[in-house]
This record gives sequence, structure tokens and C-alpha cells, in this order.
Amino acid sequence: MKEEIRRAVVFAALSKINNQPPSSIYSYAQAHHTSMSGSSSGFYDFEAGAHVSMSGSSLYHFGLGHHVSLNIDGNQFSGYDFGSGSHFQGSLNGRAVQLYDFQESTFFNYQG
Repeated sequence: MKEEIRRAVVFAALSKINNQPPSSIYSYAQAHHTSMSGSSSGFYDFEAGAHVSMSGSSLYHFGLGHHVSLNIDGNQFSGYDFGSGSHFQGSLNGRAVQLYDFQESTFFNYQG
């Protein structure tokens, strides 16, 4: 998965699970904050320069032009990135998020 998709998934999961969207996402892998703005129906990723819409369990990333499914169960989430053809899963602990990207076979950690 591309970093922009992981970041979008993290923002969406934080927004839905915590009922409050974060103003930025910090990637520990990249040691970098990305400003984000939006709500539970959609948001804007300032680094990607792109809108992402959210409807039910579906995201659409306008910058990359593809869909992502996102299923949430408690503080756990999973889904499928149609752009890369790969699955992901993760969990939240407060504002800390750990996401496992099956394409990369790696855990990625974020803070919202």
C-alpha cells in the first residue's frame, strides 16, 4: 500500500472509532506529521493534496483514484486497498494506531 492510503485509513479509523477526527497524522516510519482536515464523511490530506470521501465502509481517494474498504469492529479494523490489491488490518489504543500492511508484510505505527 502507498503511504497516502495507510494515512487515509488511519485518519478514517481514528475518526470513526474515537468520534473525533485528528488534525494531523504522525508516521513513525517516516518521522513526519501530515496535516489533515475533515469529518466522518470525508477529509483532505494536505501532503497528498487530495480529498478522500468516506461512505459506510468505503473510502475513495481522489488523488490516487481508487477505493479502499474499511471494516471496523470495536478498536480493531481491517480492509482491502483496491489500488494495490492488498489487505490490511490494525488496532487503536487511544490515538495510537498500529496497521499491518500485508503487501509490505510490515507493521506501521501512527499517532493521530
